[in-house]
Amino acid sequence: MVRVRFVVRGQVQGVGFRPFVFRLAKGFGLTGYVKNHYEGVEIVVEGEGEAVEDFACALSTKYPPMARIIGIEREEIVGKDVFEGFTIERSEIGERHEVLISPDIATCTDCLKELFDPGDRRFLFPFINCTNCGPRFTITRSIPYDRGVTSMACFEMCGECREEYEDPLDRRFHAQPNCCHLCGPEVWLQDRKGRVIDRGVKAIEYAASYLSQGKILAIKGLGGFHISCCADSEEVIALLRRLKMRPSKPLAIMAACIEDLRGLVSFSDEEKGHLEGHIRPIVLLKRAPSSPLPSNIAPDTDEIGVMLPYTPLHHVLFYFLKKYLPPHRLPLLIMTSGNRASEPICIGNREAVERLEGLVSFFLLHNRDILIRCDDSVVRVKKGRLFFYRRARGFVPSPISLSKRFPCVLAVGAELKNTICLIKGAHAFVSQYIGDLKNLNTYEYFQETIQHYQKILKVSPRAICADMHPDYLSTRFAMEQGKEVIRVQHHHAHILATMADRGIEAPVIGLALDGVGLGTDGTVWGGEVLFVEKDLSFKRLAHLYPVRMPGGDVASVEIWRMALSYLLEIGGDVDKFIHEVQPRRGDVILEMVRKGVNSPITTSCGRLFDAVSSLLGIKRVVTYEGEGAVALEHIQDRGVDSSYPMGICAQSGGYVMDSREIVAAVVEDIGKGEKPSVISRRFHLGLAASLAQTAYLISRDVGIKKVVGGGGVFQNMALVEALEREMTKRGMELVLPSHLSPNDESISLGQAYLGVHRLG
Repeated sequence: MVRVRFVVRGQVQGVGFRPFVFRLAKGFGLTGYVKNHYEGVEIVVEGEGEAVEDFACALSTKYPPMARIIGIEREEIVGKDVFEGFTIERSEIGERHEVLISPDIATCTDCLKELFDPGDRRFLFPFINCTNCGPRFTITRSIPYDRGVTSMACFEMCGECREEYEDPLDRRFHAQPNCCHLCGPEVWLQDRKGRVIDRGVKAIEYAASYLSQGKILAIKGLGGFHISCCADSEEVIALLRRLKMRPSKPLAIMAACIEDLRGLVSFSDEEKGHLEGHIRPIVLLKRAPSSPLPSNIAPDTDEIGVMLPYTPLHHVLFYFLKKYLPPHRLPLLIMTSGNRASEPICIGNREAVERLEGLVSFFLLHNRDILIRCDDSVVRVKKGRLFFYRRARGFVPSPISLSKRFPCVLAVGAELKNTICLIKGAHAFVSQYIGDLKNLNTYEYFQETIQHYQKILKVSPRAICADMHPDYLSTRFAMEQGKEVIRVQHHHAHILATMADRGIEAPVIGLALDGVGLGTDGTVWGGEVLFVEKDLSFKRLAHLYPVRMPGGDVASVEIWRMALSYLLEIGGDVDKFIHEVQPRRGDVILEMVRKGVNSPITTSCGRLFDAVSSLLGIKRVVTYEGEGAVALEHIQDRGVDSSYPMGICAQSGGYVMDSREIVAAVVEDIGKGEKPSVISRRFHLGLAASLAQTAYLISRDVGIKKVVGGGGVFQNMALVEALEREMTKRGMELVLPSHLSPNDESISLGQAYLGVHRLG
């Protein structure tokens, strides 16, 4: 007989790990106990040596599907006490826990069978869950993961639920959010004046009825509210856009099942797998050629963000919606974030009623608190793997593994598309998408997120990492905390983020392409080739040609200003352009550029896309970041294989990619009456060729063939695909993030990565 203690580290709480261990130990005839522990899950087993070895083997190979094991420690121990059997013990709390918190998980197939079984006691219960599914991160206050530290603590289980919870053979054995119609949270529907229409399942039925009639509703979900309406009505979608002040940005849709998407969008087996999987993010899919979906769902692109229901409430809503819609109607719903422009997603009932009043007619609410905001994740499947546009629900707070243990630092990210990052041990915890910190509510959300992560991870950072830009609110926050502050240049952080994400060691060539970021020379960077040294310092070895950015940040909204700036650089017909675009203000802006007044110098690749989009007349003023580039990518003719030239000039210490030349070629073709689709394609191919050739020239100098990319421009798949081809031709490889978006959401990881290496 032997007695062995195991400590299992990783994502092992809230995923049914203790019930799994309990059944495993019982099956091998072992005695002892299992409990949640601040180091992970602690297991002590006693029995015959062969049985213990079989248990150990099964422990590391047959664990629950939602678990993520980082390591298992084992030691033989001696004990005088005698175990009566095998038990689940009370959790042990510690200040230095090593537990990975489980993300929220979509409703499992077993729960769905019960949900739609009229004979089951949880028939149509909108909060059904078990150890294999349901809310985790968004209802958890602290670790270890027990009901008392979740927002389910105030709901006392009824007798039947308690029996399930305590039965080792039951699927809900120690399922912390376990509940039913009798003892669980309640849902209700109210109008904008606060009058309750109905409660319980009937409230969801009324909500479905109102949606079928063209009403717009706010629906409380898992990590926040959605604003929803039927997705087959162009008129209702147009109304939603007017009310939400979101004229062009694509909207996501939700379908009840994969079959309801056929003929509307096209999808591969891999995409189908992610749509139907245990996370169920928004997946970007190609609109089918004859799709009847309204064009105003995503007016500037042929791609639509699609997801399937991931909470039981969603499933019940569609159950009733299909009953109310006539056969010719599409059973699809718009599911867009429950917020106003630039604000964070609402999570509280009172907050939603106050902030969304005037946008919706009805509110579908419930009384299970959401403890942390977490928007839907947005992904694309590219070459068999996920490519992130927004990393949030289902993926957060799973960490990114680092090569070794580091001291704790907090990184506060960028100004736009903000995330924060905390380093704990050998893990980088990058938060869910937070948003634009210029909005007061979002800045408060940023502060809430920092506090929540520090509390749930039980850490206190030694230093804070922030952007070089002194006016970023994130940087100001860092400077006010009374700790050491490590400042990191924006594009340097982009490259470091990809290195940390992909486990790549320095030195590397870095290609940073985005909208704006303060450079070390005081100008606005955004089209840069960097060389990151072994000590993680960097040199700027190439960049796009510097031009003026009239009005500073205003030029990223009124993008015709960038077209004007480039026209002036190439000696184009600025008078004609001003007459066509801005006859009243154009001359003033032109003088600003000529005199350098409020017109910072920029090498931004994002602003180059804006200029070309505006010159082609596709977009002159944009309503969301990257709108001009999205529209430019969408219109291109993929059958074109010719490209525009963009010269590369050697200069002291590096190269300049002459973006004036590619703009001049665009203007020349416009003058010849060439199709915008052809011009767009030639522009994409020409830019990709020049970027690849510049990286190649640098690679010959430094002896490195791997190019690490980062920045929001890498969300343009046409450019990425062309760039990968051009790199391959030159015997080089382009490496992009795997676990994060390449946009500014990754900045916090890059900052943190430099910070921990600076601390040593």
